[in-house]
Amino acid sequence: MSGIVSLLGIESWKPVFTALLLPPVPLLLAILIGVWFMRRRPRGAASLVVVSVIALWLLSCSGFARGLESLLLEASPPMRAGRLAELRAQVASSPGETPVAIVVLGGGAEPYAPEYDGGNLEAASLERLRYGLWLARRTGCPVAFSGGLGWAGRPGVPEANLAQRIATEDFRQPLRWVENTSRDTRENAENTLPLLSEAGVKRIVLVTQGWHMQRARARFEAAARSSRIRIEPAPMGLADQTQLPVLDWLPSSTGFKQSRLVIREWLGWRLGA
Repeated sequence: MSGIVSLLGIESWKPVFTALLLPPVPLLLAILIGVWFMRRRPRGAASLVVVSVIALWLLSCSGFARGLESLLLEASPPMRAGRLAELRAQVASSPGETPVAIVVLGGGAEPYAPEYDGGNLEAASLERLRYGLWLARRTGCPVAFSGGLGWAGRPGVPEANLAQRIATEDFRQPLRWVENTSRDTRENAENTLPLLSEAGVKRIVLVTQGWHMQRARARFEAAARSSRIRIEPAPMGLADQTQLPVLDWLPSSTGFKQSRLVIREWLGWRLGA
């Protein structure tokens, strides 16, 4: 699917197609169709409206979103202290070489944040950067950040450049590599791996949210076949929600956002984005 979009030269429309495919648009259209046919076929139309409303309710529930994630997406376990120690030992035993690198994938940027008088990373991207730098302090591995403007991005500073500024100024840990031309996960992989392969990297510790890891790992493994770089997932954002169980089944913006993320990731994985 991604190849067809590229062939037709309509890549910039990908965010629009995605918005049309994801809830609530299909369900809202189904409700409108049901209302339109209410006089002609009242029973069928009423059933369509009721089913669509129930679907909207469930998709807005955190409990349903978590169940959907476990059904559609493959979970990757977090990195443990023992594995971090192994990576540190591997780096220490290879002076002058770069056998392992940490790759942080961008998760969105704000073109202009007035409080900073400049661009800023969105919350997901900042969390990924922080975890990548945290891993670097415990393993000694250098860090790369991959992210441009994205298909839906507005003109401004590329996301990776913002990450470099924040890593340097706020965390006092400059990035080794900055890949600032990619617009989606597939391009993250295709544009980042040549930089690391040239530096002699043999293993990548891939950092992104747990719900994004299945698609990210698949794209990086596909792009790494020729270079034989091994991909090791380091998912983050895995904490369980701490709220009353009854709240899991009451609609909320958080639940609806998570459902959309899961469906979008599954579609992106299946369609090769």
